[in-house]
Amino acid sequence: MASSAVAVRTNITTDQSALLALKSHINDPNKILASNWSTSTSVCNWVGIKCGAKHLRVTSLNLSHMGLSGTIAPQIGNLTFLFNLSFRNNNFHGSLPNELASLRRLEVVSFGLNNFSGMLPSWLGFLPKLQVLYAYTNSFEGSIPESLGNISSLKVLHLSENNLSGEIPLQIVALQNLKEVSLANNSLADHIPYAIFNSSKIEVISLYMNQLSGHLPPRIGDWLPNLKLLYLWGNELEGIIPSYISNASMLVELELGANYFSGSIPNTLGNLRHLERLNLVNNYLTSNSSTLELSFLSSLTNCVNLTSIVVAENPLNGTLPIFVGNFSTSLEEFVAFNCNIKGIIPRDIGNLSNLMTLHLENNELVGLIPSAVGGMRNLQGLYLQHNRLQRSIPNGICQLKNLDELFLNHNKLIGPIPICWGSLSKLQKLYLNSNKLTSIPSSFWSLTEILQINLSSNSLSGYLPLDVGKLEHVTQMDLSWNKLSGDIHAIRGLCSLVSLSLAHNKFQGPIPQSFGKLISMEHLDLSDNNFSAEIPKSLMKLKCLKYFNVSFNRLQGEIPFGGAIAQFSASSFMGNQALCGPPQLKVPPCETSNVGQSTTAVIVRYILPAMIPTILALFLTFALLRRQKRDAKHNGQGDLLTLATWRRITYLELEQATDGFSESNLVGKGSFGSVYRGMLSDGTSIAVKVFNLNIEGGFKSFKAECDVLCNIRHRNLVKIISSCSRIDFKALVLEYMPKGSLKKWLYSHNHFLDMIERLNMMIDVASSLEYLHHGCPLPVVHCDLKPSNILLNKDMVAHVSDFGISKFLGNEESITQTMTLATIGYMAPEYGSQGTISTRGDVYSYGILLMETFTKKSPTDEMFTEEMNLKDWVKQSIPLSVIEVIDANLLKRDEENFNAKLDCMLSVMQLAMDCSTEAPEERSNMKDVVTILKNIKLKFLKDVGED
Repeated sequence: MASSAVAVRTNITTDQSALLALKSHINDPNKILASNWSTSTSVCNWVGIKCGAKHLRVTSLNLSHMGLSGTIAPQIGNLTFLFNLSFRNNNFHGSLPNELASLRRLEVVSFGLNNFSGMLPSWLGFLPKLQVLYAYTNSFEGSIPESLGNISSLKVLHLSENNLSGEIPLQIVALQNLKEVSLANNSLADHIPYAIFNSSKIEVISLYMNQLSGHLPPRIGDWLPNLKLLYLWGNELEGIIPSYISNASMLVELELGANYFSGSIPNTLGNLRHLERLNLVNNYLTSNSSTLELSFLSSLTNCVNLTSIVVAENPLNGTLPIFVGNFSTSLEEFVAFNCNIKGIIPRDIGNLSNLMTLHLENNELVGLIPSAVGGMRNLQGLYLQHNRLQRSIPNGICQLKNLDELFLNHNKLIGPIPICWGSLSKLQKLYLNSNKLTSIPSSFWSLTEILQINLSSNSLSGYLPLDVGKLEHVTQMDLSWNKLSGDIHAIRGLCSLVSLSLAHNKFQGPIPQSFGKLISMEHLDLSDNNFSAEIPKSLMKLKCLKYFNVSFNRLQGEIPFGGAIAQFSASSFMGNQALCGPPQLKVPPCETSNVGQSTTAVIVRYILPAMIPTILALFLTFALLRRQKRDAKHNGQGDLLTLATWRRITYLELEQATDGFSESNLVGKGSFGSVYRGMLSDGTSIAVKVFNLNIEGGFKSFKAECDVLCNIRHRNLVKIISSCSRIDFKALVLEYMPKGSLKKWLYSHNHFLDMIERLNMMIDVASSLEYLHHGCPLPVVHCDLKPSNILLNKDMVAHVSDFGISKFLGNEESITQTMTLATIGYMAPEYGSQGTISTRGDVYSYGILLMETFTKKSPTDEMFTEEMNLKDWVKQSIPLSVIEVIDANLLKRDEENFNAKLDCMLSVMQLAMDCSTEAPEERSNMKDVVTILKNIKLKFLKDVGED
């Protein structure tokens, strides 16, 4: 017995020494290991460590998501009882030590999302019990070791997003127990071994974004009874798509886009009864030669679960089936642009009642747009541009109440714009240019949510009514090449305008002085009209102006050659007979009187008038600041920020501030881009959010954040400092939040938030939502409230960030529909099922956030299943068992002030339930939430004081 005890102590000591050696190789910025891996406590109690119940040896080493960096110490090879080894989502680098080959019991190895480099070691193939290998998103290079084919137990192999090259080893794909193989986004070449398509157990084959070539096996599908996901897009595959692919009867997603496939799309795809997504974009596929009709579409109507069909950029050369409307109501996306589709749009297309996006642009469609399109009641994007559609625009489009984007440009449409279009209250982008439309109804100007309008190159006539001023969010307006007349004073209030073209019309009268207030203007074209009088000097204030043209009008007087106007050449002013100015503008010099006038006269006539507005602005700003400071003092609060300071920051400055956007300055990645910390030359700390313009939604996310952050100011919203926008680069410069996110503080082992801190943060967040919902001219819905979007400044004050999918609403109770994907677990039921959002949706998300903050349980925690979610778990605990769900570090039975804390938590959880009811109309509003939370905090402080 004594010798056995000595052996156990020796083994535990061996494990402890190995782990301490690992610790010495690690940079631990959050002090997770430093504060926990101590010789004063048992190894088995260390964070990330699990031990066996019998032999007390380390069986699991999991350091995932801890923000660690460094290298892997070779002594880890002494943990001989280890079966789970995970370093996922850190910043480890270097190569994997050969000593790890000693870990013969390993079943799970996870090195994903790090920066390991070098060759993938061949010793991985000699771990006889290995079942799962994750090494994705690293910098491994060279070929995939053939030795991996020795692991008969291997079920999951994920090596995506590395620099691997060479062929896919036959030995690996022939493994009989393999269920998932993902080698995507590498540089693998040559043919795909046919053995991968001969596996009865495989469920996922993901080989996209490589350089794989060759043909698919003719009998593909015959031996794939369990295959669910097949991703082969972005390779160099060729030949036909075999009809036998339909024998893989469990397929859910089939993505073969961006290859060189040719021939017809097989009609047998309709036999894939579980198919949800089909993507064949950018190939050389055609229609069946025996018929002009695209018969594969008719066959796909048998796929009752189909949500997405993407066949764009193929020379299909066929017509849409008459019964295209027979698709199941599950269909949400149909993308078939640039396909040489001929003929008419069938009336039955209106049966697709749940379709959200219809792309048929750049085809050869003729005839009229059927009024039956109004049956697509959930449609948000309709794209029919660059066809040969004729006749008038049907009134049926007026029934598309959820329409967000409408593109009918470059067709042969005639007649007036329908009067009923004023009801398209959610429309944001409208392109009707290059048709033969004749008039604009007055109701058109009630589209108050619209951002982009292009009605150019039509035959529109008439005047611009004062109602144009209602379009206060519009950023781009092009009315050029029409027959519009009258003055343009109605445009002067459109302060969000970035681009305005009224060229080649019959407008007259003066250019309004108030155009100088359109401070976002970058493109202004008023050429070829009948404008008269002087060019307003106020235009010199347009600091963003990049294009300016007032040529061929009847303008007169001195060209205001200064400020933003000074950058433009003579071509911007030509064709105006009465203009004068400097010789470089190729106009006569202006006549001057009193050539010998004194310096005082010059100051009085020119300099002083220019200074007066500046002096007044400074005085008003000073007075406003004093008043706000006094009001804040009297009211005991300072929620609303003063005027924002906007500064121009160039790409070069951002590059220098972030050390060339280096990985060491990367603080986070999101759906649409990356965030870097940086420091400007004046010492200002900044966060730079760089948007990925190569993914769908990247530019739209940039635009959405600009729209929101430029129009709102609140102490609990992340402040925008500037933006940088080029054709190939879009970024926001934001106030840097040094304490990171609420998510980090909730789930990092070396961070802790006490009850008051959590209450304060939730009050901060609630206050920001109260402002967004009730304090803005137009209510704003954030749409993606979650802990990772709650950032903390140096004083631990919470700031809401990431407005990439937010929405403006017409009024407080408005709703809208969107295709934007919010985060599962936090979005309201009506958003997930119908795409319907409102301010009540944010309230629901806030309720879930409130629960998570005090329970330390994410709604996506693995403990939750279809039968039990976070809300149900909390609801069952109220009121008798609430202690069972509260974060154990926050509430303990034997601690001081237990009753006060318990009462506080019960009130908070009840408020969370009131925010997250299923019915939107039954939820609290954020004004009430702020009041209730503040009262809960006051009562808690009072109770603690009494205790």
